[in-house]
Amino acid sequence: MKTSVTPSGPGAGSTRRQFLRRSAAATGAAVLATALPRRVLGAGDRLGVGFIGCGGRAGAHMGAVRYLRDQQQYPVQPVAVCDAYRPRMDRAAQALGAKPHADYRDLLADPAVDVVCIATPDHLHAPQALEALRAGKDVYCEKPVTHWRQYDLTRRLAEAAKKSGRVFQLGSQGMSDGAWHQVRKLVQDGLIGRPIHAECGYFRVGDWGERGMPIDDPQARPGPDLDWEGFLGDAPRRDFDVSRFFRWRMYEDYAGGPSTDLFPHSLTPVVYMLGIGLPALAVATGGMFRYTEREVPDTFNLLVDYPEKVTVAVLGTQGNNDPTRPGRGAGQRIPVLRGWDGSITVEGKEILFAPADGSKKERQKFPIEHGENLGDHWKNFLDACRARKPADTFAPMDLAYHVQTALIMGMWSLKQGKVARFDAAKGEIVMG
Repeated sequence: MKTSVTPSGPGAGSTRRQFLRRSAAATGAAVLATALPRRVLGAGDRLGVGFIGCGGRAGAHMGAVRYLRDQQQYPVQPVAVCDAYRPRMDRAAQALGAKPHADYRDLLADPAVDVVCIATPDHLHAPQALEALRAGKDVYCEKPVTHWRQYDLTRRLAEAAKKSGRVFQLGSQGMSDGAWHQVRKLVQDGLIGRPIHAECGYFRVGDWGERGMPIDDPQARPGPDLDWEGFLGDAPRRDFDVSRFFRWRMYEDYAGGPSTDLFPHSLTPVVYMLGIGLPALAVATGGMFRYTEREVPDTFNLLVDYPEKVTVAVLGTQGNNDPTRPGRGAGQRIPVLRGWDGSITVEGKEILFAPADGSKKERQKFPIEHGENLGDHWKNFLDACRARKPADTFAPMDLAYHVQTALIMGMWSLKQGKVARFDAAKGEIVMG
């Protein structure tokens, strides 16, 4: 028996009603109709960057922007910061010489802010990105683009980004790696023949929860310095918990474990290289096999079938770093794309093609033009902002939508023990 699941996610009815009462939902709906005009930039004018979220990941983005400004003389300037925890916000404001805003809506209303970097917990990305688009800002959004509960918001954000004309970049900085763009061209040119299968994943030892996210102040409490309600967003209402606030990646209300934290890095280049779109079905296995103090899985294995008759396997655990196989990045398994005529992968600084049995093609190697770089990912985004060319980003919103839909389907499959199917005609996920 098949059941249609509401787009907000399994068991999300009450949180959806709470969310609809918040201003973010109303603002997000307005994005689909219109967006505010943006400041007209001259050739030498600097792009002003506002940072929503000032934690560890945001710190890397702040460093990338300052590097572009100071080392490459790129016309960009950090101008504003916002965070639900005031001490963290004040530290960032002082380090950057930027204006602090206690409420991100005030940051979005700041005329000095041209582009917004969103590096908040997963469940806040979509509401904040929707409001940023409505405010006429271009958006750099950390992955995952949405929380695993928020399929409806994922779809709405994709529609809003397309209609707004604003530039969107997902924080899958691995897309700056020249290897994936070269492989995409080779696949398009028919080197592997018709694609049929791909494998990717993420293996490492380490939990981003208890050990990876320190509690800044064990005595912190909600008040002028800590916005607990702002942190909760559309998540279930809960009494304040200092661990939930500072170590949010451990909890399924705000995160999804490797499926949404790590797999965007793995699946995004595969979807891009193969040129595939929304999935047909997904099934997942896994659970908390090592780090049992958390709520989200540490081990997650996902199989996705696509209408293009391609299966993608996304495999991984945070309990082993798979030392027998080299990675590309900190634990990211190098993708293998398989077609009727052969397979293609990456080894070191080369792309490798191996012919399949019966193929008349020869084994080949291609030098990789350049590797991954966060500064390049940001420069790609800022260049697209200046040129007003949303399609020029390495990780645009339509790609993020396709990837996140597959990952959401996988998370729902794991939680319900069912196969998740995508109804393309209705744009809905169906569980059965």
